[in-house]
Amino acid sequence: MNKTILLDNVRIVLSHTSHPGNIGAAARAMKTMGLSDLRLVNPRRFPDPAAHAMSSGALDVLDNARICASLDEALGGCVFTVGCTARRRDLSHAMLSARDAAPVLLQHAARQPVALLFGTEMSGLTNAELDRCQMLAHIPSNPDYSSLNLASAVQVLAYELRCALPALAELPADTPELARHEDVELFYRELERTLIATGFLNPAAPRRLMTRLRRLYARTLLEKEELNFLMGILKAMRKVD
Repeated sequence: MNKTILLDNVRIVLSHTSHPGNIGAAARAMKTMGLSDLRLVNPRRFPDPAAHAMSSGALDVLDNARICASLDEALGGCVFTVGCTARRRDLSHAMLSARDAAPVLLQHAARQPVALLFGTEMSGLTNAELDRCQMLAHIPSNPDYSSLNLASAVQVLAYELRCALPALAELPADTPELARHEDVELFYRELERTLIATGFLNPAAPRRLMTRLRRLYARTLLEKEELNFLMGILKAMRKVD
């Protein structure tokens, strides 16, 4: 098996990028490592000449980039999303170094689309964006100065993915299919609706319950079949109510 084809299943998602030059530089970083699927969530300026200038010839990646109106749109079809962040967050998921996260991401890419998610240049990922991730990755850096340019971060993660390919073990043929992002998001909406209907969740004082439940299920990596019977349970609960 030519393992480089796994990179075709890896999606780079840039959320609310401020400077178009960073988008172009990120496209260049992707192409040097064999990545081509770029999604942009509400970029401030794109298309833009600065993006083309900084792409340094990676115009195919840049011109084929998809502009998305929401993060959910950008992650549609993906089964595993790794959020790139410089700091540990409260109530957070498992956090791995970029080197350790790369083979995990590629294992899932062997079967279904996956995503690497990057936040804004100034503040990184929001809590709502973190809720869409199953794992976090960080780039070890100087603790006294951990600021890293967005395109540089994309380059480091793309490099680690490329380096992880040769030693990657193949998944067993009977590995279960994971649930897609949009189906999991539907489950969360139905779960919240059911918890409100049963009185367990007070929408006026939610106390981060849904955030905690999201991160609980994120750690389990819901399979498609598992999600189907969870949806069935919610439907039955509402009928009883």
